[in-house]
Amino acid sequence: MNEWSVISLKFEFLASWWNRLGVDVLDEELFQGNAYGDLVTSLLIILGAIILTRTVYWFIEKYVKRVTEKTKTKLDDVLLETFKKPLVFAGGLAGAWFGLQILQFPPEVDLWVNGFFSVLVTFLGAWLVCRVFEAILDEYVGPYFADTENDLDDVLLPIVRRGVRTIVWVVAIIMALDNSGYDITTVLAGLGVAGMAFALAAKDSLSNLFGGFTIFTDKPFSLKDRIKVNGFDGSVTEIGMRSTRLKTLDGRMVTIPNSKISDNAVENVSSEPSRKVVVKLGLTYDMDDAKMARAMEVLREIVEEHEEDVEEDFAIGFNEFGDFSLNLIFVYRITKGSDILGTQTSINMAILKRFNAEGLEMAFPSQTIYNKEA
Repeated sequence: MNEWSVISLKFEFLASWWNRLGVDVLDEELFQGNAYGDLVTSLLIILGAIILTRTVYWFIEKYVKRVTEKTKTKLDDVLLETFKKPLVFAGGLAGAWFGLQILQFPPEVDLWVNGFFSVLVTFLGAWLVCRVFEAILDEYVGPYFADTENDLDDVLLPIVRRGVRTIVWVVAIIMALDNSGYDITTVLAGLGVAGMAFALAAKDSLSNLFGGFTIFTDKPFSLKDRIKVNGFDGSVTEIGMRSTRLKTLDGRMVTIPNSKISDNAVENVSSEPSRKVVVKLGLTYDMDDAKMARAMEVLREIVEEHEEDVEEDFAIGFNEFGDFSLNLIFVYRITKGSDILGTQTSINMAILKRFNAEGLEMAFPSQTIYNKEA
């Protein structure tokens, strides 16, 4: 027998021995009727699922993401970014569940395993819902309010984000406990009592919060607008979650709860298209009709001299024979954006100067007494 024949016989012996050993080992029960072969198969399924999901994730990042970035719409990018991680986690979770289904467990262990996966599936759903909501908030709602003048959206959006996230996860925890076989009646009763206590304690804060939300949605005013509300007159310096701050005409800072603003009438002075000004002038009774006509003509000329600051829609009239004066009424409108006080001062100075130059004497309260001799 040559050397190659001896080597061949040894190889065949080792192969047959290893084959018998492998079959015996794989068929040998390890625990609860589970053989080594079942354990190996279960582990292979779990590892295969993990490798597959990681491969899918890599493929999405490497190729699919490039394709969606080239499309005109952003919806596919948002959906891909939102769903890729939860779907990968769901694939790994499904692989682990199928892998464990091959094995045999005691009833109590099997119940615990099913409950554990039920909890994970519930949390996976909550995670996905939160990601979808935040994607909508970031991609569509946030940019829509990014250019608003008030900063209430900067306060409300994070609150809405945290509030919805908290509600989703609280509901998910309750569902997970219920699916796991726990009696949640006591938990819900406790949450109900705690919720009532919280609502009573936070009544004013919630009222102010909803008042702020009303300000944000209705937009009765914006930052730097001059408003009159609840007896205060001033410019808006800050719109917060709980209150709004005004700087009054006296320079004082006033903090008004948002609930007071939403429950009261708000006059937005800054929203007026123009400022209406009414001037009443009284001339002495020694004016004749020519001088009264000249006085009205002078007022028209003054308006023309201030055409950049005064609208064309004005009115001038001889409206009354007063007790001691012949009364003229002069109504004009200062255009939006003009210096209101400066324009009024300029027009009043022009009236005083021109009337004095034309000899149009203004009257003041006086009384003439005639004595009749008997």
